[in-house]
Amino acid sequence: MENHQKLAEKLTILNDRGNGVLIRMNYIKKICADVKLRPPILTDKIMEPAIKYITKKFPNIDFRGNIQSLISIQRQKSEVMEATTSYYDSFLDVIEFRDHVYELLNTIDASQCFFDITINFDFTKSYLDLIITYTSVIVTLARIDEKKALVGMFNCAHEMTKGSRDPSYPRLSQMFVEYEHPWKKLTEEFGPHTKLVTAALLSLRMIYPRRNLPVEQWRSAQLLSLLNASATMLDPACCATMACEYLSLEVMERWIIIFVPAVGFLLCHSSLNSNPSSQELWKMALRSGLYITVTRDELLSIHKVSEDLFDGIKGYGKRVADIKECRDHAIAHSGALHRERRHFLRGALKELATVLEDEPGLLGPKALFVFMALSFSRDEVQWLVRHSENMPKIKQPEDYIDNQMAELLFHMEKLKGLMRKYHYVVQRYHIQYLAQFDALVLNDTIQNMHVCPEEESVLLSSFVSTLSVLSVKQVESKEEFDFRAVRLDWLRLQAYTSVNKAPLLIKDYPDLAKVMNMIQFHTKMVDATEELLQETSNVSIFCFYPRVFEKMFCQSSEQMTMKRYLMAFPSVCSHFHWCRHTLCPEEEEAIEKRSLRSCVTFLEQIASQTSAIMLEICAEQCNLNDQLLPKHCVEAISAARYRKQKKAVPKRRVQKEKPGGESLRKDRIITTNMDKMHLMLTEICSSYSLCSDILVYEHIIVPTEFLSSHLEIRLSEYVEWEKAVGKYVIIVRMANYNQTTQEIARPTELLAGVTAYGASLQTLPNYVTVDMARLLKNVLLQQTQPLDSRGVPTLTNFYTNWYLESLLRLASNSLVVHCPAMHCFVNQISDNNPAFRAEEFSDISELRALAELLGPYGLKFLSENLMWHVTSQVSELKKLVVENMDVLVQMRNNFDKAEEMANLKRMLTGGENLLKRMTIIGVILSFRWMAQDCLKEVLQKHCPFLMGPIESLKDCISPDTDIKVTLSVFELASAAGMSCDVDPALVSAIRSMQTEIYADNTSIDTEYKLSCLLLVFIAVSLPSLALDPNSSYSREHGGHNNNVHCLALAINHVAAAMLTVQNKNIEQHLKEFLLLASSALLQLGKNEQKAESKNRESVYLLLHMVRSHRFHEMLHGTVWKVNSATKLKFISTSRVSFILIELHL
Repeated sequence: MENHQKLAEKLTILNDRGNGVLIRMNYIKKICADVKLRPPILTDKIMEPAIKYITKKFPNIDFRGNIQSLISIQRQKSEVMEATTSYYDSFLDVIEFRDHVYELLNTIDASQCFFDITINFDFTKSYLDLIITYTSVIVTLARIDEKKALVGMFNCAHEMTKGSRDPSYPRLSQMFVEYEHPWKKLTEEFGPHTKLVTAALLSLRMIYPRRNLPVEQWRSAQLLSLLNASATMLDPACCATMACEYLSLEVMERWIIIFVPAVGFLLCHSSLNSNPSSQELWKMALRSGLYITVTRDELLSIHKVSEDLFDGIKGYGKRVADIKECRDHAIAHSGALHRERRHFLRGALKELATVLEDEPGLLGPKALFVFMALSFSRDEVQWLVRHSENMPKIKQPEDYIDNQMAELLFHMEKLKGLMRKYHYVVQRYHIQYLAQFDALVLNDTIQNMHVCPEEESVLLSSFVSTLSVLSVKQVESKEEFDFRAVRLDWLRLQAYTSVNKAPLLIKDYPDLAKVMNMIQFHTKMVDATEELLQETSNVSIFCFYPRVFEKMFCQSSEQMTMKRYLMAFPSVCSHFHWCRHTLCPEEEEAIEKRSLRSCVTFLEQIASQTSAIMLEICAEQCNLNDQLLPKHCVEAISAARYRKQKKAVPKRRVQKEKPGGESLRKDRIITTNMDKMHLMLTEICSSYSLCSDILVYEHIIVPTEFLSSHLEIRLSEYVEWEKAVGKYVIIVRMANYNQTTQEIARPTELLAGVTAYGASLQTLPNYVTVDMARLLKNVLLQQTQPLDSRGVPTLTNFYTNWYLESLLRLASNSLVVHCPAMHCFVNQISDNNPAFRAEEFSDISELRALAELLGPYGLKFLSENLMWHVTSQVSELKKLVVENMDVLVQMRNNFDKAEEMANLKRMLTGGENLLKRMTIIGVILSFRWMAQDCLKEVLQKHCPFLMGPIESLKDCISPDTDIKVTLSVFELASAAGMSCDVDPALVSAIRSMQTEIYADNTSIDTEYKLSCLLLVFIAVSLPSLALDPNSSYSREHGGHNNNVHCLALAINHVAAAMLTVQNKNIEQHLKEFLLLASSALLQLGKNEQKAESKNRESVYLLLHMVRSHRFHEMLHGTVWKVNSATKLKFISTSRVSFILIELHL
């Protein structure tokens, strides 16, 4: 043991160091080859002459003879040194690594170590891996085209700065020259190691052929099946070569063919002509494929390299022929072979995952099956990735295209997830196995050894004692286990006992090796499961083949049966961090970004497909729901009526299918479009069951959040509607709003469609865990604002515009009449009929639906727009008052002088315009009151517990309450749809309008005077309504045909709002208004014989409406003092005069 020279420690350290150097070389090659990532020093135009000169003269660069070519380096020598130092040091790391490898290989060769993968597995694998790593470093170094320029520039700058060249430069430049053609140099270097390398490779002659069997033999042996022998299902899976069972097939092929093979059968090629076993192993590996990985996405065409090398060696013509034969065989058959393997593994892994998920207790005894399955699958995935990127020209390219890769990756991830989820089960089982079986077997094996030196005996005894003290209680108490020391000691013992002159030779005790290899596997099941999962299932190769990765995803997503497995692709992105190394921190950020980008891209596409299918179902369900709307049953009702009357039913061109007909089918095999969509939804939602979250570096990514986000976006995204209109969101599109023709869907129909969408979306949580209630609230709440979060117009925006620009504009022109009796607006019978029926958009059911869709926020926006139109009319009214101010002042002072009032009235101008604008205000306020009343009913239905306190608070307001408090309470009540004595929205609008006026230095007293005179102007102008033939009262509508009955609401609310802003007594000024109005109307009675005054009775009723003060009571039919509207025809002049005198007094 004193002469072991720490072979185990050196192999471990050098393998890790070599992997870091290899990754570093690969990184330098990649950034130098990428135009976007190249070091600035190589892309600088000024440096081009120097780079060309250095590359041409390398390694003997004359710094003094041709200083003109190097003038650019002379001027920027410090910058050049700073830019090239890291690359220069990286190349020095290669020299250092090479020196240590040479030293260790010579030491191992001098010690005549014994290598057998089935006995001293760790020692043999470390030895072969080291040679692989070294060869990979040299090959990668030879592929860096800019290495001479980088090293030469550094040395030039170094000599110009310090007066002498770097001491390491001669060795480094010499290495570059020697490895210009790396295979020839490597052949020379490894000639002395042929014996040991060949022995190590020949130990694979039992392992590699067993792993490289055709799929027919896998099937006949029922490989990886737990059900083929149910009687032995609980027996532990173990064998003499535990670690060899999940050893990577690709790693063995690299050993055999190229690197160690390069050292073995390529560089140490002499054994090929002398050893038939070597030839057989070599040919089998050459037939397996066309490419072998150097590192990451760096590949080697194994047949080309072997042929080129053997062509220059005498006596190897037969080997060249063998290579060509193997290449032809690989091109013809390897694709189909690996395709069939993947097909078999998909079924085998599915069965294995299903059994273990159902009976997780089997993970203890059958853990080896899991790692074998993962290793076999990983090898096939990596083979396909390598070859699909460099597909040979063959007649059957489908062998290199796998549109079912998602399923294989999914089952791999599923098995990994089971191992992690039930790690406690695996740990508990193997702790008992180690303590109650392995320790005893190892102890018996030690006792049966004929020779066991003291130091080896102490080490073996420590193994037994360490295992014997283990107990289940340690697992139950969640104690941390660490068997790394045991495994390292076993590696040391392998190295000690593999030396030729060791006192204890491991080759003489294969049973000891078998037991210790089994113990090593069992200890890994306790404390290193994650490391073993990484070793057997690492497919981080996808990180360096993004095009292949995305292509496989697209191919799988196109297959109906593969949609349930798509989540495997983003899950695989969590493997990418395994390919990093501490010696190359520069690429850490790039790999992290690539991992996140790939993961997010795949999740976005899966979520997009899921949301598209879900919304297709919603659209179909919405169409089915639309068929149930009352408007579609008109023809059926009409036909039934004809049949009842025994009349002939008119023939229709197309017989409409009744709702529900789509559910009738003669055979269940017949599938409808809805069936297919539900099946697709079930399939794709099944993929979300793979994992609830994905950890990519330090980022936790939740797949269902992408689905929620996509559904929200799709419900609120831009969707093609009409080119003339633009692009609207899905929900807004259902409104069918056309700004050009002013067409829009009825609120009840839109609400039915939105309800159908919501009901369909609520079924999604049956498939996948998504908070659909929150999602719908977020989407619909945005529709209550004028613009959503993306700046897209919403339902609130469109319906506000439509009601203002279509309905209320027509009502302002008396083409549409407000109908208090029916609580809606109706069309006037005229030649210019509107394109829509007003009652279909303004009756109680429609406004309730509008309140459901827009909610309090949306109706508040509608109210604000209505108030803007009201204030614009009030502004015009004030202008009319200003024009007639002097006359109005006189009329206010002389209202009881009939003759003078008559003369003054003739001097007034704009009376009709005044009443027209006040009528417009009344129409707007009437519509707002109707909408508010429907909002109140909707809120009372949805949240009565909230409406009760608000109503109680409103009832507490009295005339003595402070005006600010009153307005605050009224604003709250108004937001809930309740009517108030003073409209807070109108008060706010008029106050903001007066604020602008005060900015123009208009006095408050003047504003108050205008308000008083406005009431006077309205009062004295009322009699002129009798001259309008449209002022007649309609019994059917419960109002006047020209909407003048809306004046009562306008007068009360505008006066109350203006006087509230000016803090004046409302009741007093309304009494004054009634006095003036009744006086003016009494004068109207004197002209009762004139035909133009035939509608004076209707105008008298208008004054009574004003007096009632609460217009909404009139709408419910409780204010009228006249029993029947028909009596208006017979009201005598004396009776009307009596009413007016009563009002006047």
